[in-house]
Amino acid sequence: MLTQGDDVEVHALAGRGWSISAIARHLGRDRKTVRAYVHGERTPGVRRRAAPDPLEPFVTYLAARFVDDPHLWLTALYDEVVPLGYPRSYPSFARGVRRAGLRPHCEPCRGVTGRATIEIEHPPGDEIQWDWFERRKAPWGGTAHVLLGTLPYSGRVRGVISTSEDQPHLVEALDGVLRRLGGTTPAWRTDRLTTVIVPGTADVQASFAPVAKHYGAIIRPCPPRRGNRKGSVEAAVRYACGRWWRTLDARTMAEAQASLDRFCATVADARPRFGTTVGALAGSEPLRALPLTPYPATLTKVGLLVDADATIAFGGTRYSVPPSFISGRVTGHHRLGSPTLEIVSATGRPIAVHTIRAGGGIVRTPEHRTALEREVLAAFSTERPCERKGNHPPGPAARVAAAVLRDDEAREVVVDLARYAELVEVLR
Repeated sequence: MLTQGDDVEVHALAGRGWSISAIARHLGRDRKTVRAYVHGERTPGVRRRAAPDPLEPFVTYLAARFVDDPHLWLTALYDEVVPLGYPRSYPSFARGVRRAGLRPHCEPCRGVTGRATIEIEHPPGDEIQWDWFERRKAPWGGTAHVLLGTLPYSGRVRGVISTSEDQPHLVEALDGVLRRLGGTTPAWRTDRLTTVIVPGTADVQASFAPVAKHYGAIIRPCPPRRGNRKGSVEAAVRYACGRWWRTLDARTMAEAQASLDRFCATVADARPRFGTTVGALAGSEPLRALPLTPYPATLTKVGLLVDADATIAFGGTRYSVPPSFISGRVTGHHRLGSPTLEIVSATGRPIAVHTIRAGGGIVRTPEHRTALEREVLAAFSTERPCERKGNHPPGPAARVAAAVLRDDEAREVVVDLARYAELVEVLR
């Protein structure tokens, strides 16, 4: 194989009248190789196969099968061509199919990769784009669900960390993002979240319509397979994951939320944009005022485990229950906009009402504290603990039982009731 430079030199020398043999001696190459390049039979930089391609006899069959189903798995095709005589392994087969470009292009399934794109004009204060991102193995345990809201004109982004993506938690996080942005826009752009959009349609869920009315927003769902239509929030997700989540140093969800708020208000708002900064542009966006209270959705958490200190975890803070529920399961109800948390038993009986407190810690009523102290003190004992390291040889009962095991005759069924009575007395 000749390189591009060798090929240029071969053609230059041939143009000067050099013979094939002279060029071959000059370059130290075989004459047949030089002749093939001079006559255009070889391409520089492309090595000629020493053996024929084993996939070549099957190209017609594979092309026909891809017409039948352009998404046919290569493993299924490999199962078909092996009985037809294909001699190589599956990796060689897959590599040959990719190299030959046999699989046809399917435009509906291609998505947005490789398509021509153009920037979309976003008037100031026109819409907010919403999206969730999830990260498993959060430092505080479980999965972190983060809702981001972005103003596409300025690029300002705010986020709220939640424990779930169901509709009540979505409403709670949505209101938190809006409060952090300082207002709302006439329209909200979202992808086809099942908590917002009816699957398979562009209509708003009946359960979410009152939420949109409460904030006075129009819902704009993204068209199917047009994920880059909400590219502003998609870029915000990549930015937050790379600049904030990867370097997050927080042990609790409350610490992580405070860290996210600081990051968005400092680092994210300081990004340059259109000759100024994101924060300066966002300050000029006209946002509508928010309702005084959040939409009154009810957050319900079922199966909350009561810890040994008679508390349950709700929203990053622990709340007390009566000590009789320790190791049991209870349910917590919190209506957005309400300052209280109601805790009920598995049967639905109310057992505690607490004032919601953010920032972590333990909220315990004086009654629960008194009952728990009484429970703890009642469990104390003044008896001497067992002597676990003392000497304890076999006692009389153990020696009698050992003698029975060593006596072959005693292993038979006891028919003498007097002997049986003696053994009972000894065991007593």
